[in-house]
Amino acid sequence: MSLGLPGWAVVSEKRLAHITRVVALLDTWAARMDLAPVESQAWHDAGAWHDALRGADDVRLRHITGLYEAPVGLLHGPAAASQLAVDGEARRDVLEAIRWHTVGSAMWGRTGRALYMADFLEPGRTFLSDERAALADRVPVAFDAVFREVVRLRISWAIGSGKSVMPETLALWEAVR
Repeated sequence: MSLGLPGWAVVSEKRLAHITRVVALLDTWAARMDLAPVESQAWHDAGAWHDALRGADDVRLRHITGLYEAPVGLLHGPAAASQLAVDGEARRDVLEAIRWHTVGSAMWGRTGRALYMADFLEPGRTFLSDERAALADRVPVAFDAVFREVVRLRISWAIGSGKSVMPETLALWEAVR
């Protein structure tokens, strides 16, 4: 499978394996849902590029995004979306999916929602393995219901881990519950 990572991508071998699993999941769902080629390609590209700058240092991420106060762990999506736009990527659904994949967006269509689910449900993650595998299998037949459950699980995990829930994530939850 060709990912087509941009030349400016900074990814470790471990991150590349994650990206590959995310793309495989998105491609499988797109085929099972018989998506139009344009939407299928959007899903594939969003998956391939979502973590393209996950390995970049905080100085680079802050320079690209202009966000100097935000937690550095939230900057790789906005930075990758910005770089892709500079490179000429114009598909808004792809750029917004990548920009917000870490925290979510209430404004997403299916591309953003699919990426958010695939990033969470990809089989290389070790927590809740059976539950996540069952959810991943249901995506093509119960897309919206699974999406709602993934948002709920991600919020529950954040709260259970003592992490704050970002305002964008709360807005997403309000939009889907």
